[in-house]
Amino acid sequence: PWAPLIFTSSVTGQNVTIVSTAGIDLSSAAGRNEFDHRLVNAAYEVCGTPSDADLVGKNRALECRKDVLSEARAATSKLASNGSPIRVAAAR
Repeated sequence: PWAPLIFTSSVTGQNVTIVSTAGIDLSSAAGRNEFDHRLVNAAYEVCGTPSDADLVGKNRALECRKDVLSEARAATSKLASNGSPIRVAAAR
């Protein structure tokens, strides 16, 4: 069944990314690895990529990705067990 994770980030405004589990078997190691790859890509999209000259912005984006990935990875087990959508927000 299709079940998304929805990311929002207060660091970059109201950016939202939906991560689909379509075509992924979360009960297998390969499926979990593929889903984690999607989570990492979504975290970069939601948190943004500041200029290399913006050290403060780079640190904020790094913290944002860390927070988003931590929450999303924790929610993955819930998603695997019941298939319902989960909203994950980075608190700043």
